[in-house]
Amino acid sequence: MINPTDFSVRTLGRCTVESPIQRYWAHAREMEIFVPDEDKILLDDSLTSVATSIARNETLTAFELAGPRRKLFFDPANSSCAIVTCGGLCPGINDVIRGIVMQACLRYGVRTIFGVQCGYEGLIKEYGHPVLNLTPESVENIHSLGGSMLGTSRGPQDASQIVQRLCELNIKILFIIGGDGTLRGANQIAGEAQRRDYPISIVGIPKTIDNDIMFTDKSFGYETACAAAVEAIKAAHAEARTVRNGVGLVKLMGRHSGFIACSAALATSEVNFVLIPEVSFDLEGENGFLEALERRIQHRGYALIVVAEGAGQELFDDFDKDTDLSGNVTLNDIGLLLKKNMEEHSKRRSLNLKFKYIDPSYMIRGLRANPQDASYCVRLAQNAVHAAMAGKTGIAITCWHGHYVHVPISLAVATRKQVDPKGDLWHSVVESTCQSPKFFSRS
Repeated sequence: MINPTDFSVRTLGRCTVESPIQRYWAHAREMEIFVPDEDKILLDDSLTSVATSIARNETLTAFELAGPRRKLFFDPANSSCAIVTCGGLCPGINDVIRGIVMQACLRYGVRTIFGVQCGYEGLIKEYGHPVLNLTPESVENIHSLGGSMLGTSRGPQDASQIVQRLCELNIKILFIIGGDGTLRGANQIAGEAQRRDYPISIVGIPKTIDNDIMFTDKSFGYETACAAAVEAIKAAHAEARTVRNGVGLVKLMGRHSGFIACSAALATSEVNFVLIPEVSFDLEGENGFLEALERRIQHRGYALIVVAEGAGQELFDDFDKDTDLSGNVTLNDIGLLLKKNMEEHSKRRSLNLKFKYIDPSYMIRGLRANPQDASYCVRLAQNAVHAAMAGKTGIAITCWHGHYVHVPISLAVATRKQVDPKGDLWHSVVESTCQSPKFFSRS
């Protein structure tokens, strides 16, 4: 159960330093650019929820609004920052790095920003990865490239060694760009720094192409991924409908959450079946997927299927067996399993199905951000710098109902955001595809 106190943001101490960004707005004093800590954005802004809470005399659950503060905890000119990127690739990482450097240097006057190479490994001295000196000049053109200019790695590292290294480098602010596992690590780093009474601001920018971090409208890179997925679906659709009994199968990203599969399918309005991790299904039987596919082929002569990579894992014998370096369950290839079973079904029923299997996942992960994501990345980066300078720590910067907010990392990683099988998004997918809900019969 969510408690309003879970949304409280920790600040390192009293803010006494005048913000240097005031001078940039001296010509427009009528504009109030600074945000007081008392400004909040409601978790649930529906009238019914607000009225119910007021009637019950309950505290409204709300996020602290992000943005520049009039007073800072850190003196920017005497505070060193560092940036680290961890986990898998995602469009927009370089945009966030560039945005942080530009904001910290050009708006706040920070003189030293380190780039930590190879993820959390770069903060473990024994690995020997040298830190980079990031300047506006060194990051000037990185937003035109995919990937991460700092490199990345997976797997946990010892928080005490990381904090020790941060102390040695005299880093006062650490920006961490990464997903669920990375943010859990960030929470441990913040806790270890607090235990040592080392005043460092730990600010996370959630990076997950699957859009599965809680309390965020969307994660950066998601728009780019959906747009690229749409192109793959269009290609598969052309292949399928060009031949008699053609079947196009597209596997998209989505280990635990099927947002990309759902959104890309809705964007094309050409998909006949969408399979996601949140909704289990049967292959065989009267109401199974294979029978539904056969009926579609008999009716229209071709079919188009989109499957998220984490869908149908319970259909494998070794479900939940192995894990990768980050502790994630190693997924079996649901695309190949579907293709194999469809081929066998086709042979048994003499359907003469013709298959085209497309998996664009790694082509998408390494793309540069599209304009929507690039703009979003800059705003996340700017708000991350604002929060860090004000001494906020143990938080992630997200956008909630159109507003940029501070979310305690412990809250952001407490659970995973998923498609609600009873919600509006999945309902829209079922309506768009006209797929029967009957073959989603597993409990």
